[in-house]
Amino acid sequence: MSMNNNYNSIKPLGASSSGYPHPQIAPGQYPLSQAHAIVQAQFQAQLQAHGLSFTPNAKRFPPKPPVHTATPLKQTEPVLGPRRKKPKQNEKQLPEKASAILPQSALYAQLLDVEARVDAALARKKVDIQEAMRNPPCIQKTLRIFVFNTFANQNVDSSAPTWTLKIVGRILEDGEEAEQPGVVAHRMPPLYPKFSAFFKRVTISLDKRLYPDNNVITWENSRSSATHEGFEVKRKGDKEFSAQIRLEMNYVPEKFMLSPMLREVLGIQVDTRARIVSAIWHYVKARKLQNQNDPSYFHCDQALQKVFGEDKVKFSMVSQKISQHLFPPQVILLEHMIKLSGNSPVGSACYDVMVDVPFPIQRELNALVANVERNKEIDACDESICGIIRKIHEHRRRRAFYVGFSQSPLEFIKALVESQNKDLKVLLGESGLNAEKERKSDFFKQPWVEDAIVRYLNRKPAAGSNAPGST
Repeated sequence: MSMNNNYNSIKPLGASSSGYPHPQIAPGQYPLSQAHAIVQAQFQAQLQAHGLSFTPNAKRFPPKPPVHTATPLKQTEPVLGPRRKKPKQNEKQLPEKASAILPQSALYAQLLDVEARVDAALARKKVDIQEAMRNPPCIQKTLRIFVFNTFANQNVDSSAPTWTLKIVGRILEDGEEAEQPGVVAHRMPPLYPKFSAFFKRVTISLDKRLYPDNNVITWENSRSSATHEGFEVKRKGDKEFSAQIRLEMNYVPEKFMLSPMLREVLGIQVDTRARIVSAIWHYVKARKLQNQNDPSYFHCDQALQKVFGEDKVKFSMVSQKISQHLFPPQVILLEHMIKLSGNSPVGSACYDVMVDVPFPIQRELNALVANVERNKEIDACDESICGIIRKIHEHRRRRAFYVGFSQSPLEFIKALVESQNKDLKVLLGESGLNAEKERKSDFFKQPWVEDAIVRYLNRKPAAGSNAPGST
């Protein structure tokens, strides 16, 4: 069995480290000393022909690696280019030969197939969740707003009298009735945004005669980095007056109030631009107003002519043309009487406003996508499986090696030596040489052999060497 390109396999005993066969000389042809010199000369000439040198009985130093390749004495793999990491799915696959040895591997293959299907389904669902989170679904809930005030030190002369105006609220669940403002604490349920998140701007106007310097207090969502459970204004004073409260809703995405003409066509009072355009499309489709010759246009019936002022409108121009029919949503104007007598807190008025709140499962979806700890656990299991598969690969190669050796030791060793020689020549950059010619004696009867012998005998001997040519 051939073990091609296996650079780290065991070298057979007696194999030449250089990978070249030893020259052969017939016994009795030359005296022993002369035969020894001829063998050395032939071997040296062969090495010189391939750019190598050899000095017998000289002090040996670690060989320097050639510039173009790695030294054969160091077991390294040739650098063929940057390696690409194999996909984990391939690393987890058992080799076919190992599957034939292990009957239980069929169950493992089935598990891999199930895992691949589950991973594909999870990937699709994750993409769907991410798409849904970009445009999170909202549901309409009732936001009940409470406005009341408290007071202190109104009948005490030694301390300055004060009052505090508070604006709080909470989301009402279906079928739930909120309590009076002085009975319960007004905290938004954790599933919903805080109270201030529903407003773009809050403006409170006090009596200018009583507070001439700072009678208008404004809060803007764009200038606040955090959301709050409510608003409160505290001032000194002992006189009752009426405070004006202006609330501007914060719609995300932005909503608009429709003009009376467009409201009559669509039956919508306040909505986003995208939903208004979609409603116009459904209106056109339901009444079959689309142009048959050019589907990018639609005809305007009498109601649409009042809106667009044209007989035919292009779909791509609808969003631009309805801009003149869209206005900011109507603000909420409240009035509260600051009372400084009786029971505190004062005021039992509440106001209900319909608001859009994220779907309650939105937070769970965010947690599911952001759950990296579970992914780390799966990655650790995959890495462990890949390590076991690599060990199975290694044990399968070892088993194949010993099985091949046990079946035909001689042929196996020959194939192994041949494979090692090929690998060594690839490392030395000599893969173009013909090993079969080097095995025959005619290779050493060529004209260059005599010249190599002369060069070998006449070269300058090394100091302290017993090589031929030394004195």
